[in-house]
Amino acid sequence: MAPVKTVCVYCGSGFGQDPAFRRAAETLGTALARAGIGLVYGGGDVGLMGTVARAVMQGGGHVTGIIPDFLQAREHMLEDIQETIVVGDMHTRKRLMFERSDAFVALPGGIGTLEELVEQLTWAQLGRHRKPILLVSVADFWKPLLTLFDHMRDHGFIREGLDLSYLVTAEAEAVVPLLRREVGRRGADPAAERFVEERL
Repeated sequence: MAPVKTVCVYCGSGFGQDPAFRRAAETLGTALARAGIGLVYGGGDVGLMGTVARAVMQGGGHVTGIIPDFLQAREHMLEDIQETIVVGDMHTRKRLMFERSDAFVALPGGIGTLEELVEQLTWAQLGRHRKPILLVSVADFWKPLLTLFDHMRDHGFIREGLDLSYLVTAEAEAVVPLLRREVGRRGADPAAERFVEERL
């Protein structure tokens, strides 16, 4: 696989109740900029979305925001970024985010974040892409979802040959090295599509 040049970050349009979520968004944005990795995200200036984008910009990195026209006011489109793409609907937004990204990272967020994350997991499960997917489980945020995945496996709905391929870390600082390592591993072993979990 090619090196990671752009990362799509899914995250909340709010901050959540734990200050650790905002710190993780800032840390991730700074790390992406430092590594020369561009950010692709939903285009808003609110919540964790705006936090990660501003951190990338403050670090001198490149940001691409993709936002549907009906959300420009609600999510207060961030206008200072290098590239803004306004689209007509959510489906086009998600398709462009996919096409422009080499990997996907999910910070804490709500139902929209979950929907975007699960879509990428599904597409990977069905063999539509092999891009890394990483959950940043700050303060065990994604633990209930991971427990649900185990529940699905136990009941035979995620079965051998159709398992999910994702990484998990608790630390935003670990995102860039984990993605680079995973891309290197998959490049060395094209058949590899296994679940990887890091507890740092």
